[in-house]
Amino acid sequence: MRLKTNFKYIVFSIILLAAQFGFSQSKITGKVLDTDNTAIEGATIIVENQEHQKKGTTSGSDGAFNIKVKSSGTYNLKITFVGYETYSKELTIADNQHIELNEIILKEAAELLQSVEVIGRKRQDYNSDYSFSASKIAIKNKELPQAVTTVTKELISDRQAFQLVDAVKTVSNVSATGLYNHYNIRGITQADDGQVVNGMRTRQYYFLQPITSNLERVEVIKGPSSVTFSSADPGGTVNMVTKKPLDEKRSEVSVATGSYGTLRATVDFTGPLNESKTLLYRFNAAYQDADSFRDVVNNNAILISPSFSYVPDENTSLNVEMIYNNAEGNLDRGQPIFGAINGEYSINSTPITMNVGASNDHYKTKELTFMASFNKKFTENFGFNAQYMKQTWDEDLAEHRVGGSMVDIDGNVIPTLVRLRYDERQQFWETDNFSTYVTYDIKKDNITNKILVGYDATRWERKIGAGFLRARRYLTVSGGQSNFDASNPDNFQQMTINGVTTPVPAAAYFDLENPFNGARDTSDYSLSQLSIPANLNTSDGIYLQNQFKIGKLSALVNLRYEWFKDVFNYEGDEEEFKTSAFVPRIGLTYEINDKLSVYSTYLEGFQPHTNTVSLSPTAEGFFWAASPARFDPLESTLNEVGLKGEFLNGKVFANLAFFEINQKNILMGDTYDLDNLTTRGKQRSRGFEMDFSGYVLPNFQITASYGYTDAKIIEDAIEEFIGERIGGAPKHNANLWGRYDFTTETLKGIGLGFGAQYVDERYTWYNPTYATDRVLLPEYAICDAAVYYKPNNAGIQLTLKVNNLFNDTYWLGGLNPSRLGPGAPRNFLLNATYKF
Repeated sequence: MRLKTNFKYIVFSIILLAAQFGFSQSKITGKVLDTDNTAIEGATIIVENQEHQKKGTTSGSDGAFNIKVKSSGTYNLKITFVGYETYSKELTIADNQHIELNEIILKEAAELLQSVEVIGRKRQDYNSDYSFSASKIAIKNKELPQAVTTVTKELISDRQAFQLVDAVKTVSNVSATGLYNHYNIRGITQADDGQVVNGMRTRQYYFLQPITSNLERVEVIKGPSSVTFSSADPGGTVNMVTKKPLDEKRSEVSVATGSYGTLRATVDFTGPLNESKTLLYRFNAAYQDADSFRDVVNNNAILISPSFSYVPDENTSLNVEMIYNNAEGNLDRGQPIFGAINGEYSINSTPITMNVGASNDHYKTKELTFMASFNKKFTENFGFNAQYMKQTWDEDLAEHRVGGSMVDIDGNVIPTLVRLRYDERQQFWETDNFSTYVTYDIKKDNITNKILVGYDATRWERKIGAGFLRARRYLTVSGGQSNFDASNPDNFQQMTINGVTTPVPAAAYFDLENPFNGARDTSDYSLSQLSIPANLNTSDGIYLQNQFKIGKLSALVNLRYEWFKDVFNYEGDEEEFKTSAFVPRIGLTYEINDKLSVYSTYLEGFQPHTNTVSLSPTAEGFFWAASPARFDPLESTLNEVGLKGEFLNGKVFANLAFFEINQKNILMGDTYDLDNLTTRGKQRSRGFEMDFSGYVLPNFQITASYGYTDAKIIEDAIEEFIGERIGGAPKHNANLWGRYDFTTETLKGIGLGFGAQYVDERYTWYNPTYATDRVLLPEYAICDAAVYYKPNNAGIQLTLKVNNLFNDTYWLGGLNPSRLGPGAPRNFLLNATYKF
């Protein structure tokens, strides 16, 4: 009985304490306005106590907010909204106290542009209002006389775009050419397989799909950008900008799972390392273990990327960072289809899951990149900047791929069989980049003059020891390998397949009607041993840039002189070739008013053929035989006019551009008759594009784009291609993505995302003279959708993303009939992100 009575007292005491705790809440109220006394809806209000416990809300349509706190103490109140300066205030709160802050005025943000990017971007929306890569130094996009489209980390996160190809699909006139990190931009298919990171060139094969978790943004700089990047593709350059440290503490952990056995995890920590906030850090890491809808294809990767910034004062800054990327999986060479029947190919003759690879194939790459940047401002007008990058990249490949159609003993093609080719390949690359420049600013009344003089140096080396073992073509009776000669069938070993006599392939064959993807015994293959000669490539450039502004008119003028050296069979029987080029740019911008500006620009570009040897069909024969640097480099020009707009206090950006790109000196002739190739090839692309992004409502953010190109082959070694569309170039493409967050009390914390992409029909793009068949891939329109759930004040967000919502069958692109790149069927991804 006594125990029962004591129990009652205990229960009563707990209830009493709970009631007291519940009723001893304090509250903070106020109203958020701009400088015009207009209510700001959707501003984020956070209060944090000394134990780092946070509580938050958003302002309503009238700008009002109300936050309740359960305990007394000292709190820090912070109010943020895109395009405005952060408001902070320290509050001391007693029990049951009501603090009325009345009207809080947020001022428009005027973000200080850094001359070198050593501190991260604080905006947290779909826009970045400046770029470093297009002109070496920071320049506001609305003042840049060139189209630059930015994909920010916020857009990447909302779309769950874990790899680069998923991130750039929202950009106008950018379309994937297949399954790799390779694009057609403004109608011109990329020929350079290197990547640009923080404005500096790396060197690795385009098969890689870079992970985006360490990226602050991805910039697509339209047109040839040789004036800043040296060798550059005519259509445009994709620049990956890594996350930099912030001077405020932010932490984020994310885990995800989804279709095809996908498991992912990422972390992102940043903040100051000392009280004075002169030493900052950032640490990013990512892990992926994923299979694919494609047979025997997987993609596993680990990324680790620490970064440190030292900013002792406003005139000095230093940043160092490292990227370690280790990937292991299979190299997906694409979907093969039946050989042409009556001259026609059927892309539906095989399932989109089909892959000729074997389960014991592998593709392993290891990349290590170190970067450092330094900035010193000696006076208000004079500054010095320097950057350095060191990259090593190793490749280890074992793969089965289509080598060609199987033929019978009379030389007739068997449409349902393909001859396999087997390669074991290893390569080792090392790249160094150095860039330094000085700046001098002149300001007088309404005239500004920013002068830049600099020097760039790039050195990449394919190191000694690269080589491969290969089995391809057919076996001769003497044990050699050769293309089949139907006039001399007795010179070839023979076998019988389904009652049909055929020559024996050096590797194996693949039956498209009865596929086999198990482990293949390669010990019986007739392997040829081939070395890949070492190659040294150096490029040096000096350049002058002047950005001046008189009133509303500004101009950007550049002149670059580049000298280039290629040493084939480096440290062996060397062949050395040299070339040089002057590269100009002139652009004008006129500010019509505070919101609109009109611009025009003329650009030139160049690409030494050594940088296109992996992707240019006609340069294929040079890979291990000689240096294509003996030919004049590819040359290109851009004429562009456009209109740029910035609306709703910088929350919305828009761009409209009209352009024409011409490129010449494309190699022509028999791919393997190296002595008879000429540089007479020409291509031309003209069109227009529109990009729009930003907050159209405080709780509704959108990005949309449309592009049109008329991309023509002007001169080509394959006569039937002349006047036809450039391979990989759709005439139309359009993209849309939007996120809407509910603000009503019943649905608060829930958001919806929806996206759509349309890509017009386009041809496969890889056509050396010995394989001229092109496949016209059909147009496609696919939709994606997402649901977000963010419990109030919890710091966590759950995202369910559905890709290819209506389960359409489509093809991203393709190289040729044996290497099509199908898109994935409907698939799901569930992500949980916790910020603290």
